Amino acid sequence: MQPQRERREVRARAGWMVMGKGAGPSALEVGKILTVFLYLFPAVSLQCKILKCNSEFWASTSSSGPEEEFCTALRAYNNCVRRTARTCRGDLAFHSAQHGIEDLMSQHNCSKEGPTSQPRPRTSPPPRPDSQERSDGPEICHYERSFHRHSAPPNYTHCGFFGDPHLRTFADDFQTCKVEGAWPLIHNKYLSVQVTNTPVLPGSSATATSKLTIIFKNFQECVDQKMYHAETDELPAAFADGSKNGGDRHGANTLRIVEKVPGQHVEIQARYIGTTIVVRQVGRYLTFAVRMPEEVVNSVEDKDNQDLYLCLHGCPHNQRIDFRTFRARAAESHTHAGTGSGGNRAPLPPQGFTYQSATSKCKERLPVEDMYFQSCVFDLLTTGDVNFTMAAYYAFEDVKMLHSNKDKFHIFERTLNVGNAAPREPSSASLCLLNFLALLLWIQCCLVHL
Repeated sequence: MQPQRERREVRARAGWMVMGKGAGPSALEVGKILTVFLYLFPAVSLQCKILKCNSEFWASTSSSGPEEEFCTALRAYNNCVRRTARTCRGDLAFHSAQHGIEDLMSQHNCSKEGPTSQPRPRTSPPPRPDSQERSDGPEICHYERSFHRHSAPPNYTHCGFFGDPHLRTFADDFQTCKVEGAWPLIHNKYLSVQVTNTPVLPGSSATATSKLTIIFKNFQECVDQKMYHAETDELPAAFADGSKNGGDRHGANTLRIVEKVPGQHVEIQARYIGTTIVVRQVGRYLTFAVRMPEEVVNSVEDKDNQDLYLCLHGCPHNQRIDFRTFRARAAESHTHAGTGSGGNRAPLPPQGFTYQSATSKCKERLPVEDMYFQSCVFDLLTTGDVNFTMAAYYAFEDVKMLHSNKDKFHIFERTLNVGNAAPREPSSASLCLLNFLALLLWIQCCLVHL
């Protein structure tokens, strides 16, 4: 679909990036970019305190303060980073901070020798009026208004990511994946989303989302660059800078955070790109759901490097789990257990769910045996954590709220994209039929020659 209006190139590439000496932003902007970069590499271990160093530096600098005060804070920052070398060496965030400090030293002509005491943290300006009190902003900051009255409305798509983990792509493909560690869900001209998945149990291959980072990039006169970061037991109702809307620009109210249930359910409305995002914490893990126009979905900056954009392309084939095989084995294990074949019985997860008890539990919330129901059964069998029942339930509730086509709310196995399934061996019946046809063809050829 062709966009209905002309959008200028987004100025800030705030997704996955590094800093270079050619850039010329202010010290505060560089600090913000470095913070974004470090948050997007969540592989930093709990022992590595590089994020703490960065937060202290950012909190003690200002874009208009004296140059020497900035250099003092920068030297203190450098010392803090050096103290983390033992626990952070080899980490991308640590090395990024090192290079960022060198760039800032050069840009501001700071000497490496000098006072390193931290200046007093800058005081926050008085809170600006809440988004409801601000002007409505220019028309370009309202995605739907930019379409002509008689033109076709935008086509909205949905992506969801939940459980152990399960992915519903923008194309309505449903996949169960491994994807341990940090993976990008969305990466386009307007925003980037990355999740980090950690093992549910020590030594288990089952993973679930423990961290999520969303970057909303600068967009014209509408919004400033904003970052939202959530992790287990920390689902904030504000962006990383403490604000709840898009900043100081005229269309700031077209990006805002609404807390639905404290600590459990947050909704982010980005009306300037026609997008709604829902983030939940269910049990110990996070779920993600988004409604986004196709134009925004496909606004990728580098089409050659979008293979890992999970919401668009799905999980890599080597990261996908054969759902049917797992379910068949679980059902077979249940059958053997029922006939007393104790030697073939699979070990039960911590909560003791069998295939029958898992299906019964999931039926309580998900009466339709679609892929959300099947994912619930899968998660109970692999983790034993009953909270995954609610994760699947809320994922489907988000579908009903965000998906534009009610006929596609449910996804069943027979409607899944055949290309997502692993190639299957031909059945014995098919082989027999082929052999019979070959024999008939051979006989016919012999009769012709006679």
